[in-house]
Parts: sequence; C-alpha cells; structure tokens
Amino acid sequence: MGLAGGLGVVLFTLGWIAGPRRPDPEKLSPYECGFEAFEDSRIRFDVRYYLVAIIFIVFDLEIAFFFPWAVSLKATGVFGLVAMAIFALVLVVALVYDYRRGALEWD
Repeated sequence: MGLAGGLGVVLFTLGWIAGPRRPDPEKLSPYECGFEAFEDSRIRFDVRYYLVAIIFIVFDLEIAFFFPWAVSLKATGVFGLVAMAIFALVLVVALVYDYRRGALEWD
C-alpha cells in the first residue's frame, strides 16, 4: 500500500510540475454538458434523469453478475439457476417500471 501510495503521489506531483499551465477564458468557463450554463445550478432535475440512471444501474448489474454466474453455472447447479432467474426477474421489473414511467421516451 505504501509503494502504491508513494508512486501515486510522485506521479501526481511530476504531472503537476511538468504540466503546461495556459489558462484561457474558454478553459476557465463553466462547463455543463458541452453547453454554456443558462440557468442557476440549483434547479431541480427532471425525473427522466433519474430514470435513465436506474436503467444504467440495471444493465450494469446484469453485466457484473451474469458473467461470473455463467462461468460457474456447472458448480452452482439448479440452485444457482433459480437464484439468477429471481435476480433477472427483479431487474426486468425495474426495467418495466422505467419503461412505464416514460424513461425511454425522448420528447
């Protein structure tokens, strides 16, 4: 841990010392998804933003759990198959919820 931490600090310091420092107005301007900020930063987000985040989490969980499960399917047997079917059902319910709430419709 000490070696990794020390190497991280050394590399960060070298980058900070040797890196170019040429600030200009464009680099220092506020950045908001490629557009100039046109409203106050304390506005409320549209609910679709959170619904898209839920969809991302659903697919991320699928990838993170299905690959190891597929590799160890012989070892887990029927119990593993049933457990993963229940898990997949929960993810499908989340996806149907998002779909019904309109997360996949872009107006």
